[in-house]
Amino acid sequence: MTIDYDVVVIGGSLAGRYAALTASQLRAKVALVQPTTNSAFNIVNAPYEFIYQHSLSRISNFAKQLGDAALIGLQPSCAAPTEKCQISVDAPQATLYAHGVVSNLQEQHSPATLAALGVDVIIGNGQFHSSPHLSFAVNDRLLRARTYLLATGSRPAIPEIEGLQRTGFLTISQIWQSLSSPTPPKKWVIIGGVPQSIEMAQTLARFGYDVTLVVERPNILPHIDLEVAQLLCSLLEAEGVRVFTKTLVTQIRRIEDKKWLQVGDRAIETDEIVVATAQQPNIESLNLAAVDVKWDQRRLRVNDKLQTTNKRIWACGDVMGGYEFANIGNYEARIALQNALFFPRFKVNYQSIPWAVFTDPMLAQVGLTEAQAKRRFNHNEVVLLRHYFKSITAAQIRDETTGICKLIILGNGEILGASVLGTQASELINVIALAIAQKIKVNRLADLAPLYPSFSEIFEQTAQDWRQQKLSSNVAWQDYLESFFHFRRNWNF
Repeated sequence: MTIDYDVVVIGGSLAGRYAALTASQLRAKVALVQPTTNSAFNIVNAPYEFIYQHSLSRISNFAKQLGDAALIGLQPSCAAPTEKCQISVDAPQATLYAHGVVSNLQEQHSPATLAALGVDVIIGNGQFHSSPHLSFAVNDRLLRARTYLLATGSRPAIPEIEGLQRTGFLTISQIWQSLSSPTPPKKWVIIGGVPQSIEMAQTLARFGYDVTLVVERPNILPHIDLEVAQLLCSLLEAEGVRVFTKTLVTQIRRIEDKKWLQVGDRAIETDEIVVATAQQPNIESLNLAAVDVKWDQRRLRVNDKLQTTNKRIWACGDVMGGYEFANIGNYEARIALQNALFFPRFKVNYQSIPWAVFTDPMLAQVGLTEAQAKRRFNHNEVVLLRHYFKSITAAQIRDETTGICKLIILGNGEILGASVLGTQASELINVIALAIAQKIKVNRLADLAPLYPSFSEIFEQTAQDWRQQKLSSNVAWQDYLESFFHFRRNWNF
């Protein structure tokens, strides 16, 4: 059998495009199968839908900052200097700005650009064939490769709620079209606790809309530290978002021109419903059963080297399940490509890979949470360190004192994980991620000499807390220090 490519990347997700470009830079012969717009696994503006959220969030944050400026006399048009100005945001105009950002990114990472960099880009929908040899058929072509990489991404999984389909709803990727209309909905109910739903709830609230967030679980997000999650939930409620946890939506009906939801024991009226409960992989049209690739409703089955149950087919990104994070998808793409193109010896290790919820202030996390650490280790071995942003000079200067840095460590100083809720969290978390990856213990953070003032001070101060705890618990060391300084004070040099 003639081999046409070293690897065929299937799917136009960001992880797929990144993988194709990386393979080309490694001098591999690579093809990228980019689905057409009518594909079952393509969604509007994919793979850049999250950019809309980030762009709109920035606008809403800027509007809030303008309103806050009145408190220090920078907005003299306010009724009184002690009152916060309400800065209105035009949603259609904001969405137009976000669309411009997405258009620029699409141009920079377009199929034409990838083709110019050595990737054979094929536009079309296809499926696997097993006979006479493993291949991928698209546009009446059989693409034969040594290996294949699935990067088709995921799409929202729609829950079975009575009346939901009849009443109508939006997914996160469809909110932008609704906001760009001349008369956007004023009342929103968001069903589901995922990072994007949390971010969108805050953004809509800051745009001045009435927002309700309904989450089935006890926590607004299941994989974040409980203490930090409760603080984030309080911040959302302080901004006007009504949050219902441990609550099911059991029925939805349309009465006249309004939508009504039965939320626990309450009936809630709304203009629009957004469903963001879970994701499911875009794999139905790929004929995976014919090539012995196994999956379930939520994810592909892969091993720790990202190899599917067919040893020549690999996967990366949220097609395997989990949240849609670009940095994690790119990390998985690198691991899968190294294994697929060379020797399968690299394993994924998510312990030092950070992720974030892009609220304001932002929540970023890496490694284990407190609950995860205590399940894995003896409770007495786990040490918790907390430091609050209000003690940081830079936070005081910028009036951004809401936040916490929480480190999870072992008794020997090994850092197991961290949660940072506060300004610059997306940058700060990378320091801890590097420390975990390089096995740098917490006492080394105390030796940092960060710029003053800067938000990085929080690591130095948190690590100093660790040293103080160790000193307080070591009576012998305290006695030694006391004797040493007593000796120095009484000795004539």
